[in-house]
Amino acid sequence: MTTVSIDADIKAKWHQGQCSYSPGSPEELAIIGIDLLVKELGTEAARAFVSQVFEKYKPTELSKLT
Repeated sequence: MTTVSIDADIKAKWHQGQCSYSPGSPEELAIIGIDLLVKELGTEAARAFVSQVFEKYKPTELSKLT
């Protein structure tokens, strides 16, 4: 398995507010991305979007990533 570290400062703004994030791992970045997708699209549309993204990975390709 590959270890990936992230050094990023993310500033997100929307009509009701704003926030800043500093993810340090792919897992933290994914949580931030999913949170922002839910804010933008709503829970069901965000879930459908994420499912659509994972459709392009075959099970054998997913096992190669670990």
